[in-house]
Amino acid sequence: MGSLESDHTDPLSTEFVYCNGAITEVLKYGSCKTRHDTLILVIPGNPGVVGFYTTFMQTLHQAFNYRVPVWAVSHAGHCEPPDHMDMVEDSSLAAELDVFGINGQIEHKLTFLRKHVPRETHLVLIGHSIGCYIILEMMKRNPELKVLKAVMLFPTIERMAQTPQGRVVTPVICQLRYVAYFPVFLLSLLPESLKHGLVRLVLGGIGSLDRTIIQPTVGLLSGDCAANAMYMGGQEMKKVLDRDNATIKKHLHKLIFYYGAADHWCPVEYYNDIKRDFPDGDFRLCESGFCHAFVLNAGAEVAKMVVKWISRDLRT
Repeated sequence: MGSLESDHTDPLSTEFVYCNGAITEVLKYGSCKTRHDTLILVIPGNPGVVGFYTTFMQTLHQAFNYRVPVWAVSHAGHCEPPDHMDMVEDSSLAAELDVFGINGQIEHKLTFLRKHVPRETHLVLIGHSIGCYIILEMMKRNPELKVLKAVMLFPTIERMAQTPQGRVVTPVICQLRYVAYFPVFLLSLLPESLKHGLVRLVLGGIGSLDRTIIQPTVGLLSGDCAANAMYMGGQEMKKVLDRDNATIKKHLHKLIFYYGAADHWCPVEYYNDIKRDFPDGDFRLCESGFCHAFVLNAGAEVAKMVVKWISRDLRT
């Protein structure tokens, strides 16, 4: 395993580390040393594949003149390990922590910060989908985190199983999860060239597709990654229930929420409800037609919005 410092001549670097016993991919633009007092950290949705956020992160890094490091940390087990590493380093620890489950993933992020980010670092946390729920839990469990701002993009922070998409997905990943594993297993047996062709075919109908997501999507077809993502998803349906109003109230001045206008994972009624309950909060409704999985074709556009929201809070 290499250091988590990056080479200034190559602003993009990737590291694979073990965290709470499980493989973790860290994508980094810029380095995080004690002389830097701010880090932008992206917590992904599910699947938690950091490669999906390359364009989004690059746009953020450029917008701040390469002075503020931008990192993304994958969910535990949501990346294909390099040849010299296994999916799990310490099976007993991973099992004890249920590291692939939703609670385990929250603790995984807190452990990552504790081990790889200087304590004095000020954080701008950017969550996507279930990443927003994870951020709220991180802020709740560790009040000492120096969070300047937390941006919640298409937040799935409540009643996930009751959403239009949740009602479709829940039976599959909760009651039929092992049946769903079988086609994933078959796909994992395909040669890499066929996997690439299949991904291009499936994603080909998306207008303005960001080509940087193709390889990370192929990586998901390794089998174990997709299985871990489905396991986590099943727990999300069962455990992401009532909105954590106490944590939101405590940190309201630090939070920015951005809801989709036609998002089947967090419908507009959820936006209306939270805006009514917290009239002083910063809640925004998408006016640009971005989809929940914005990284597919709008990573740069969403990043440019985020830059405007957080610029005055950054300590450069």
